[in-house]
Amino acid sequence: MNIERFIEARKALNLSQSELAEGICTQATLSRFENNGQIPTLKILLELCKRLNLSLGDLFPKVEIPNSAITEKMNQAEFFLITSEYQQAADLLTSITLPEAEEAQAVLRYYYLKGFLMFFQEESVMDVMFVFDQILLAEEPNPIFRLLAYTGIGMIYLREQQEEKAEFYFNKVLEQIYQYPIKDMEDTWRVLHIVFQSGVFYAHIQELELSNALLHYAVTICSDNHVTYYLARAAVQLAKNAITTNEEKAVILELIYDARAYSKINRNQIALNELALLEAQVQKH
Repeated sequence: MNIERFIEARKALNLSQSELAEGICTQATLSRFENNGQIPTLKILLELCKRLNLSLGDLFPKVEIPNSAITEKMNQAEFFLITSEYQQAADLLTSITLPEAEEAQAVLRYYYLKGFLMFFQEESVMDVMFVFDQILLAEEPNPIFRLLAYTGIGMIYLREQQEEKAEFYFNKVLEQIYQYPIKDMEDTWRVLHIVFQSGVFYAHIQELELSNALLHYAVTICSDNHVTYYLARAAVQLAKNAITTNEEKAVILELIYDARAYSKINRNQIALNELALLEAQVQKH
């Protein structure tokens, strides 16, 4: 996270730490953030950024994507996960032999994909939780897979209507995702998955400002790095949020049309079907 950008913005407005913090958090909280890198909650950070005329995206490092090697099956399965084509992804995953123990990161990737696919195909909650536990209990932990496991567990608790427990895991993820150094294309997909699912969660609990900030950040990552896969899904959720907050019809339709264009690029028929229903709903009013 670019804390220096934050400090520069505060000083440019001639605000002291106590002036900036007033009504949002304690001066000590702001001091720990600026001086020690201790990131406050997302709600506090968002309010501080608004006061400085910054977006959350301004504080995140630009993503640089070098070429990386990965098996075609894993790539394709992960792509199908992104585009919500879960059965195709599951079929691919069943054709993959679980890597040997020495390939620890490949094993973690397998469990990450399997856990989310099981979740979206509505398999037993306990079975899905067990898969994510394999990541959390790994002898050679990997930060991004651990964050993905936390995200998955948060989604499980949300499905079980235990919102406080779900929020615990999503807050835990967001505190750490800020500082995760993205190294390659696959990392980018995973960070987008985390940010998008967090945006969906906060929309569900009616924290729409937080949700929109996260979704706009997802769009920024996609735009900066020519990654189109999550543009459609983020745009669809932004349109849903706009409907919830009773935005003007023209604003909602523009979001729907943007989402449709992105979905056509990705050939995401599931999103296109959902958008057709949303448009019909909006046009009735």
